[in-house]
Amino acid sequence: MYLNTDQPLKVIEQIQTTFTNQTMVISVAEASSIDLFELISELNKAGIQYIGGIFPKVISNNKVYNEGIILSGFSNVKHTFLVTELDRIDFEIEHFELEGPNQFLFTFADGLTKNLSLYLDRLYNNYGGSLAYFGAGTGSLTLQQIPSIFNKDGIFQDAAVGLISSSDIALGVKHGWKKVSGPFIVTKADQNLVKQINWQKAFEVYQTIIKQHSEKEITAENFFEISKAYPFGILKDSSEYVVRDPIDVNENGDLICIGEVIENTVVDILNGDAETLINAATEAAKEVLGKITSPKHAYVSDCISRVLFLEEEYEKELLAISEQINSKDNPIPIEGALSIGEISSFGDGYLQLFNKTVIIGLFN
Repeated sequence: MYLNTDQPLKVIEQIQTTFTNQTMVISVAEASSIDLFELISELNKAGIQYIGGIFPKVISNNKVYNEGIILSGFSNVKHTFLVTELDRIDFEIEHFELEGPNQFLFTFADGLTKNLSLYLDRLYNNYGGSLAYFGAGTGSLTLQQIPSIFNKDGIFQDAAVGLISSSDIALGVKHGWKKVSGPFIVTKADQNLVKQINWQKAFEVYQTIIKQHSEKEITAENFFEISKAYPFGILKDSSEYVVRDPIDVNENGDLICIGEVIENTVVDILNGDAETLINAATEAAKEVLGKITSPKHAYVSDCISRVLFLEEEYEKELLAISEQINSKDNPIPIEGALSIGEISSFGDGYLQLFNKTVIIGLFN
């Protein structure tokens, strides 16, 4: 449910009226005028169980909003959790005993924290393939790190929240980017910094490939404007590329990515256009069809850079999703957030961080 208000009590009233006895996932557009500290206080007073994140923009059906809140209710929630200090290697994740089949874990995590992929690795080590995973990376459109994770204890940076529910979920994961050059070896990296490609400065190799493909000169000044069309692709067996999004270059010529890139990873350089990206969204929606009975709502975790790439054509992507999932007999809400990193299990069930990808979760 989309709600645009600066009054926390209106949010409480809507939750109590519409989402009785459900645990809430609250997605907040960063330009929203509501006081989050006041909202947290009122949610706590009302005894509402919730987790939340701040995003560049939010999605409701076929529209994107710079302001407002998406309220998503989940039933049969067994546990909620908070993980802090993701900027440190020694962060800890609480472990819960799982009960019964058909469970999923929904998580929001700081999309610009240093150890985002490590968080997901440890989360998977906790629970393995015994449940499905879905989530989104939080943060600001400026790509400057801010406190963007919240729960009953406050608002946090370098953190993650999550819930575990004993309900059905169907997942669709697609991106639409295609190989234009490669393979290359990341011969030197440090967390989310790609320092060398094929034993050469990473930025110099990246510049050369883009020049060959587009005849465009990419520089530190126009980096994001051009790089948004040229992500890295890490090929996984029998599945989609795991896409890594280079968002900036530093003074040393290192490429700064959303999410870690491990040394000796083999990568391709990818490219796409409006048609391939929108077709991919259609395919992601098709993947979830018929997998669960009586779906109640869908949550879309869609990369903010897809919007920046597609511009005025982005609503066609949302329309493509809606046309596949909705029927005249069973229209369901399709809502979500424009994310900084997308989180999902896929293929063989392993948990991954994606960039520039659309992920659809369909829920009972």
